[in-house]
Amino acid sequence: MHSDPAVPVVQIQALVKRYGPKTAVDGLDLVARAGITAVLGPNGAGKTTTVETCEGYRRPDAGTVRVLGLDPVRQAARLRPRIGVMLQSGGVYSGARADEMLRHVAKLHAHPLDVDALIERLGLGSCGRTSYRRLSGGQQQRLALAMAVVGRPELVFLDEPTAGLDPQARRATWELVRELREDGVSVILTTHHMDEAEQLADDVAIVDAGKVIAQGSPERLCRGGAENTLRFSGRPGLDVASLLKALPSGSSAAEIVPGSYRVTGDVGPQLLATVTSWCAQHGVMPERIAVERHTLEDVFLELTGKELRA
Repeated sequence: MHSDPAVPVVQIQALVKRYGPKTAVDGLDLVARAGITAVLGPNGAGKTTTVETCEGYRRPDAGTVRVLGLDPVRQAARLRPRIGVMLQSGGVYSGARADEMLRHVAKLHAHPLDVDALIERLGLGSCGRTSYRRLSGGQQQRLALAMAVVGRPELVFLDEPTAGLDPQARRATWELVRELREDGVSVILTTHHMDEAEQLADDVAIVDAGKVIAQGSPERLCRGGAENTLRFSGRPGLDVASLLKALPSGSSAAEIVPGSYRVTGDVGPQLLATVTSWCAQHGVMPERIAVERHTLEDVFLELTGKELRA
């Protein structure tokens, strides 16, 4: 039985978690409802600690955490049969064969998925009799994913599910995650791939300095800049201040990286003509000029000022 769509699958209020003098999570609030919620944040932002607290691996120092309406520490025995957890590493006996480990996990659940079909779906058939320690990193990732979903959980936590996967395996993983949603399974996804969050997530929470600093659908987070951004390439070090003076009021201009420029404002024929005219007056041949949609990566960098792998 899957959770009521009207009830949050995860509800966190004022979560605090410290490691000695360091505060990893600092009064974090998060509500995740049915569907796929992606949690993004630079390294050290507190997202992994937050997710591990939801999974019951960490005990909060303050605040409340409810997963499927249950306290993941005090009510762990009731919660664990209802969730699946994919860890980035660990959780598998190093000497166990891939297929026997997956079948063992399947037997712990009342109504598991078809193990053989899942092995085939994730491309694990050729390594089923190989011990875990001898699997490649990508094969270990796919086995961890299979172990997380084989029990038909109501909610699954996926930590970097496509890390180290080749493009074909990555796409197969995306399709499996989408099928989980279609089957009524909710997903909490942490990822370093912005395109993955945009492709899969119904909702995105951006975490920085131990707090959620923005949350919403990818479309809502990107709205307001997506259709109002003009990008072009030129020689590095153009006089951006001069360009800005030529633009209509309310516009902005910046050199994002050397030789790559972004203009925002009421993008239309007039602004495009103004930019190209300014370039002509200054002897600049603009290259790859385009009106672009504001991406989730743009939003992330604007909010955190950090690269995701920073």
